[in-house]
Amino acid sequence: MSAPTTDHIRPGRIATAFNNTVAWLARRGVSVYGSRELAVRGRSSGQWRTVPVNVLTVDGADHLVAARGVTQWVRNMRAAGEGELRLGRTVEPFTAVELTDPAAKIPVLRSYLRRWAWEVGAFFPGLSAGSSDDELAAAAVRYPVFAIHRS
Repeated sequence: MSAPTTDHIRPGRIATAFNNTVAWLARRGVSVYGSRELAVRGRSSGQWRTVPVNVLTVDGADHLVAARGVTQWVRNMRAAGEGELRLGRTVEPFTAVELTDPAAKIPVLRSYLRRWAWEVGAFFPGLSAGSSDDELAAAAVRYPVFAIHRS
């Protein structure tokens, strides 16, 4: 198995505007197709950092998928191992465990693409919910996935 990549895709202006809108709505208690605001402590500063995310439930377990690769929130989550999901005044603390086995990521990535390909498909070039297990396993190293357990 190859080492996880440190590459990530920076959002463009349209994606940034969309993310800002989704985060603004989440802070006001409105979820856009399952979105929440993720809060995780910065690995250097210890300050709360927030970003909108899509929480995905697969076989009864909740997951976060980093469609853009190893972003700042991923680095912070790896260091902290915990965070909060926020929607309006509702704050749900959780612990997180990163899935490192590509085979374990396959059903999560497939479900993520099935549900949100319209939003994140551009970050999964050549992949879709219909991709083979081998194709998804080969790409899995580029997409950090965390299983989250609400406190």
